[in-house]
Amino acid sequence: MPALRMPQARVLAWGLMPTPARIHVAHALHEVFGEGGRVPDIWDRDLGEDAHLAQALLGLCLRRWGRLQAWVKPQLKDPDRGVPLGTRVVLAMGLTQLAWLPGVSDHAAVNESVELAANRDLGFLPHKGLVNALLRRAAKDRATLAAELEALPAALDRSPAAERALRAALAPHQAEAEIEALWSRLQQVPRPDFRLLKGEAPAGLRPEADLPGCLCLEEGAPFPRPWLESAGGMVQDRSSQALLAYAWDRPVPRILDACAAPGGKTTTLALRHPGAAITALEVHPRRAARLRQSLLQRGIEAQVIQADAAEWLEGSEAAFDLILLDAPCSGSGTLQKHPEWPWLKHEDLPRLTGLQRRLLGAAADRLAPGGLLIYAVCSWLPEEGDSHRAWLEQARPDLRPAEVWPAALGPAEGAVGEATARFRPHPLRWAGEGFQGFAVRRAGS
Repeated sequence: MPALRMPQARVLAWGLMPTPARIHVAHALHEVFGEGGRVPDIWDRDLGEDAHLAQALLGLCLRRWGRLQAWVKPQLKDPDRGVPLGTRVVLAMGLTQLAWLPGVSDHAAVNESVELAANRDLGFLPHKGLVNALLRRAAKDRATLAAELEALPAALDRSPAAERALRAALAPHQAEAEIEALWSRLQQVPRPDFRLLKGEAPAGLRPEADLPGCLCLEEGAPFPRPWLESAGGMVQDRSSQALLAYAWDRPVPRILDACAAPGGKTTTLALRHPGAAITALEVHPRRAARLRQSLLQRGIEAQVIQADAAEWLEGSEAAFDLILLDAPCSGSGTLQKHPEWPWLKHEDLPRLTGLQRRLLGAAADRLAPGGLLIYAVCSWLPEEGDSHRAWLEQARPDLRPAEVWPAALGPAEGAVGEATARFRPHPLRWAGEGFQGFAVRRAGS
């Protein structure tokens, strides 16, 4: 995806200029709803303290997009007439500030939106008067506006892709009736999880009772940036931490992390298996460079190879005792962290599932006798996980399920006693991202 355009704010024809925070949010919304692209991780860089407003505004616009558009439609003279994207973006931003951001004044919410409407890149100049009239009317009773928006069905904020992802998340646990409860949970802004690497954790981080080694940020505590920059710890989602807390007592002198960037899993593997020779693959040059830098800063020794994982695996004769394949995927399990996901085009799924199967078959060929292969994706869709597991079971009879996780982290079906070979935490009982995975071992000594 091309980089998100963030041009310098310019003075508009009538002499006013929107704040950089609102300009960044408007560009991000155009990227999602105009181009079907993701919001880049660095979309809010250079905003300083205004980043907090921008993050809150963008998150609410994305999470409430459907009901915001539904509220506007009956306010129009011709509700059946199409509305330009620029107008929809500007109105959504103004209504969001009036309804859910009490710290923003009426004047700022209305006037800044009107200014954006006059911007030929972000708004639609002929609708400047419409935007002004609708927002001034809404600003007269912000509590009523919020109540009307909240009363609209939550399903308006879900695309067909989101509906499918939610049902796929709940199906293995026979909990399809809980779709509204899951959607409600995923609308909460996620809180980051951390892993201690050395020394002591800073104030504001507390251990998670149900996952040894996992740290979470206490309410109101500052983000521990200095601690992270000193390599005392790292950000790592609890699902990733639980996935790598597998039970395996065989020696693993040779480890492959097949899709390694940004390096959290490589770091965890090195700490779990000190002395192992680790090979880490990453296809993108910049991400490979960042991977090397992160591992060096953390004191982790690994051979980082910048290469296409599928091609490298198919051309290699190396054998590994432990292979982690955290494959490229749709990211449907990251709905909470990426609220733009429901609105993306999702046209890449056939290519992704083909790549996943190719990677899985190639990784299985590189697994040493007695070795362990862990496959994972941050997706709930069955074709990205369970379908590959069934295929591998038929294609490779020399591989057997490896029950390496507590049974509570997988669906009831397939558990062997207190353990399971399927990683699939219940989405309503687990606060981490939506991961699914499975583990297999190769017969032999």
